[in-house]
Amino acid sequence: MGDIHPPVRKVELIERLCRIVPWVDAQAVLTTTGSEAVEVALKTARIATGKPGIVAFRGGYHGLTMGALAVTDRAHFRSYFEDQLYKGVSFAPFPECNDVSRVTADETLGLLRAAFQQGAPNGDPIGAVIVEPVQGRAGVRIPPDGFMAALSDVAMEEGAMVIADEIFTGLGRCGSMLASERLGLRPDIVCIGKVFGGGLPLSACLSSQSVLSAWPENDGEAIHTNTFLGNPLSCATALAVLDIVEHWDVPERAEVLGSQLLSELQDSLRGAERVSEVRGRGLMIGIELVTDDGSPWKGGALRVAEAALAQGLIILPAGEHGHVVELTPSAFLTEDQATHSLVVLSSIIQKIH
Repeated sequence: MGDIHPPVRKVELIERLCRIVPWVDAQAVLTTTGSEAVEVALKTARIATGKPGIVAFRGGYHGLTMGALAVTDRAHFRSYFEDQLYKGVSFAPFPECNDVSRVTADETLGLLRAAFQQGAPNGDPIGAVIVEPVQGRAGVRIPPDGFMAALSDVAMEEGAMVIADEIFTGLGRCGSMLASERLGLRPDIVCIGKVFGGGLPLSACLSSQSVLSAWPENDGEAIHTNTFLGNPLSCATALAVLDIVEHWDVPERAEVLGSQLLSELQDSLRGAERVSEVRGRGLMIGIELVTDDGSPWKGGALRVAEAALAQGLIILPAGEHGHVVELTPSAFLTEDQATHSLVVLSSIIQKIH
């Protein structure tokens, strides 16, 4: 256990994992939860740049441990611990491809540049930008074309690290091995988790050797470790997960099936009283629900989820107001399962008030 005498499966997994990220000299730190992978990423950016400040995004969710919570934007999670959270985080608005009523990509990029010039709220210089390529828990919020590439350009100009939180979106969910690839984001650090462990606790923070070598050499006592770091059972399971992802081309399956589901949901819910938008990337689909005046239907997605569960469907309520029905089905959904799910879900949404 731990990092003193790594088991063979851990070494095999790290070598395999490093082949899916965009650096020829990739290295990885295995962790147990998504939150911990984010903690390692934030620490890495701090050590590599010497600048502790961070830019995160409104609506972003990165975990609930103290470092991850500091860059998570949800009062529900933060309120009891606000006085303990790091004050060097600047939150920028997250632009959406189909909603320019809130903020445009150019406006966000302008605010991002201003944050770098002004520093974080506590005065710290900014050394990291953390972002989900597609915001998951916020309700499948998809950025406009070109935004992620432009964000990468700004961060590079300012000497900051881009951290891609791919814990939800990675390993094929959005139609590519990493959603960053599809959306033009060029991360310096990547976090993966969730499906990675195949149901067991496992996550990872990956970067290039040039970035991770900023960590001080281990003189007998590592400055970040944990008891179950890369435990053999989780590592063996993750190797099997990667076998399946690669052998069955899960990213392609997610893209094809996701496009089909998205198209059919958009057709079946067109004109539905409570639906303002059906959107998605791969097998990450959101159905946004509104009230008669067009405002978010608070708790509406929870009502849909409860009704769906009674008919055998497991779906998630998402969004700050619980107003987005979030669908993240398996890439191995059968045609009969897909058809049944669409009929049941569309019927519930059309009837619920």
